[in-house]
Amino acid sequence: MLSEKRMTIKRTVPFLLIGLLIFIAYLYFFVDIPEMLTIIQRVDLRYYLLAVAVLLLNMLAYSLTWQYFLQPLSINVPFRKTFLFSWIGVFVDLLIPAESISGDTSKAYLMTKESGENAGKVVASVVGHRILSMIITLSTLIISSISLFILQYELPAFVSNLILLVAIGTVISLIFIFLLCIREQLTQKLIDLLLRFFVFISRGRLKLTSLRSKARKTLSAFHQSIEVLGGNPRSLVRPVFFSIVAWFLSVLLSLLVFVSLGHPVGFVLVTIVTSISVSIQNIPLGVPGEVGLVEIAMTSLYIALLGPQAVSVAAAATVLIRVLTVWFRLLLGFVAIQWIGIKALIGGSH
Repeated sequence: MLSEKRMTIKRTVPFLLIGLLIFIAYLYFFVDIPEMLTIIQRVDLRYYLLAVAVLLLNMLAYSLTWQYFLQPLSINVPFRKTFLFSWIGVFVDLLIPAESISGDTSKAYLMTKESGENAGKVVASVVGHRILSMIITLSTLIISSISLFILQYELPAFVSNLILLVAIGTVISLIFIFLLCIREQLTQKLIDLLLRFFVFISRGRLKLTSLRSKARKTLSAFHQSIEVLGGNPRSLVRPVFFSIVAWFLSVLLSLLVFVSLGHPVGFVLVTIVTSISVSIQNIPLGVPGEVGLVEIAMTSLYIALLGPQAVSVAAAATVLIRVLTVWFRLLLGFVAIQWIGIKALIGGSH
């Protein structure tokens, strides 16, 4: 296990460094780097540390959302485990180049192993959580855009086009996920194609009949669990509440970073940038944490919305936000993985 971890880190670190170099090149050509560094040096640590606290609260609300998806499915695990697995999911998301897929897979695996429940039930809770997060992100993006239109705030064409592109992409993704949730035969065909592919590349080491049997049991449990969640709207009240809280805290984090730089920004503008950035980061582009791409998108969006006079502030805010949302979360996720490893070693020694 330790050797596999080291191999994964060795393979992904170069991609992280490449992403950083791309962002640094962007800053070199489009931002006054000395001015940006001067702004960062003047950061008010009181507000920045408050942003750190908000990040931790955000993860708490995020984990509670998942916990309340697990409960209606009779998956009973201590919240501390859900919290720990959520951190590990974040770590895997940021490190392995398949954002929004790799993290959910690791969370589902760990929860299945911990609870002893059918994997299909656990996957249903993870998918339900993912759908809710996507709906809230899309809704806040649309509401924020409409509010600016009502206030007659003229959005730059670049921002308007990006909002439209993200909204359409999110809707298409949601339709696809909903179809997989309600059309069992469609899901079965898709899984069958994937199984045939894995059997082919394994060159006979995997047995298709055995894999199909396991997949059907898992899919049956998955669709039954989705029906349980969809058939009991009252059980979704708490997940919806905590998901909204988690989203609000993610926006508040960025707001506090701007305040720490002595340059407060409107809530609606930050919401738009956060929504677009999260949507970009959820696309599995093969870059760990989408480092480089998200930073460039965030900086460009803030410059477009705040004006050319705020170029250095936009870049400084982006750097400080991503220090928290990528590197700090990566560190805490790594600690969570080490804690799981230590617990497993202690458990195995008894």
